[in-house]
Amino acid sequence: MKDAKEAAAVFRSAAELNLKDPLREGCLLKFPNYGQVVMTGDLHGHRRNFQKLQHYCHLGQFSARHVMLHELIHEDVQALDAFDTSHEVLLETARWKCSFPDQVHFLLSNHELAQVTGHEISKNGRIVTRDFDRGVEECYGKGALKVLEAIEAFIRSFPLAARTPNRVFLSHSLPGPFQLPSFDAAVLGRKMNRIDLGERGSAHMMVWGRYHTEAALKTLADLLDVDLFICGHQPQETGYDVLHDRMIILASEHNHGVFLPLDLSKPVTLEKLTGNIRPFAGVADV
Repeated sequence: MKDAKEAAAVFRSAAELNLKDPLREGCLLKFPNYGQVVMTGDLHGHRRNFQKLQHYCHLGQFSARHVMLHELIHEDVQALDAFDTSHEVLLETARWKCSFPDQVHFLLSNHELAQVTGHEISKNGRIVTRDFDRGVEECYGKGALKVLEAIEAFIRSFPLAARTPNRVFLSHSLPGPFQLPSFDAAVLGRKMNRIDLGERGSAHMMVWGRYHTEAALKTLADLLDVDLFICGHQPQETGYDVLHDRMIILASEHNHGVFLPLDLSKPVTLEKLTGNIRPFAGVADV
């Protein structure tokens, strides 16, 4: 069995650092007008891509580089009875935060939210939220409850979104067109509450929204005072897609996964952003 006390301490330390992030205002991170942010898509416990991301970022050498992480848990297992070990990648991201507290950042996603609220998600014939708990229990035995409680504190510390000075909005997803009339953008400026995280809450809309129309994205761009969106959430077999010339959707959880380095000091266009998308396959193995 692995050391439950040590793992729980790492998760809780990282949670405290998330809440004290100097870039954070409410549930929104506001990046400075210098340096770079590396945006990822859903990771779902993909160890090799996470290791390649760490290798690419070299945060110890580039103090003005930031990295955004989201949808870290619920890996695709090799068999229905296999254990979900994505909690191990989650722990490594928490360690990374502790090592580089001003550079490593997280975004709340639907899978993480579901895990801490008990909302079951079925994927490929499995209830992945149950499988995640089972994986933690297998790893930590009697100490599993302590670790799961610390994981919940860690996930609940995640902000909802980030924005750059060059008018790009980073989030796991966005409210869908049918949710927009009841979406309260003020959720970004406050500490999330139980109502925000509930099924009709604005935070819930932010992480679960799909089927974005051109009109909905235009409304959100005006509401949030941004030009472009970079998100994950929607599966992309080839790594990324562009929706309505306004939204880039990234995927990082498979062998065709990608990430996107974004310069914070220069004006950006959709063409410049898509031209900067990098495949994990192009990063040397660690």
